[in-house]
Parts: sequence; C-alpha cells; structure tokens
Amino acid sequence: MTQNRKYKFSWELLGDIRAGRPHLGNQTRLEVYRLMQFAFRDVLEERFGHQETDRIFYEAGALAGREFYANVLQPSGDLNDFIRQVQEALKELGIGILRVEKTDMEKGEIILSIAEDLDCSGLPDLDFEFCTFDEGFIASLLECFSGKKFKVREIDCWCTGDRTCRFRANRIE
Repeated sequence: MTQNRKYKFSWELLGDIRAGRPHLGNQTRLEVYRLMQFAFRDVLEERFGHQETDRIFYEAGALAGREFYANVLQPSGDLNDFIRQVQEALKELGIGILRVEKTDMEKGEIILSIAEDLDCSGLPDLDFEFCTFDEGFIASLLECFSGKKFKVREIDCWCTGDRTCRFRANRIE
C-alpha cells in the first residue's frame, strides 16, 4: 500500500451537496449510479479478473459499511434498535427495503433480504449473484454493531431469477 494515497476515503469526500448542487440537489437517476458501477466493474474485471473484482467490491462495501455505521447510525447495544435504524436509513436513502428473516445471535447467523436493491433490482437474469458490494457492506455493519466479524454471502439475487436479494451472515469464530 502506498503511503501517499491520493483518494483515501473520508466522509467529507461526500461534499457539501447544497453548496455544490444548489439546483439539482442530492437526486440523480438510478441509471447514473449503475452506469458508474458497471463501468468500474468492467474495467476492473478486464484488468484483474472477476474474482479479484468481487474481492475489491466486497472490501469497498466493507469500507462503506464502516463509514455508514459511524456517520448515519446511532450506536446501540440493542439488536432490534440497530435493525430498525438500518431499515429506516436504507429506505430513506433509496438503497433498498431491508427485511430480517432470521436471527440467531447465539449461533451467529442472520438471514436478511433487501428488496428493490440499488445494485441489481430490475437487471436481466445473469445466472450469478451480483451483490458483492452489499455483502461487504452488511458484514461491516454487523461487525460495527456486535464487535464480532461476520462473513456475508448472497444466497438469492434478482440476477438469478429471485425478486429480492437475500444474504446469509455468519459470525466468524
């Protein structure tokens, strides 16, 4: 890793939207977000292959999840309060509609789904799960909440014919 990084992430990089976009504000169309995401994915996959691209997107999701937890959510030791906050924030920001289907914190397993997912809802069937950024994002949120590491895998995806994205989170012992 380079010491003098040019683009090290900080929440401040999101900018002052009111000052920078006084007429357009914080709204854009979903196609613009997906244009950027798929262009990045294509260039990265061409250069590094699909496995490394997925790893990069997972790690980027984990970074985003940590920053999201620190800057959007209020710390809470209560699982139900944490879930409620995440549900409200994801819906308000237009990221998706979170539903928790199963929690077993003693076993360290959570199954959740995100309907109308920002990344893939409405895409054509691709015969593979797509939401590796979301996997890292969810893993990081759970780690920030619980203090324990989680591995998250998408088990159903819009792109595999399901009409919601479903994730299994397992605590890493």
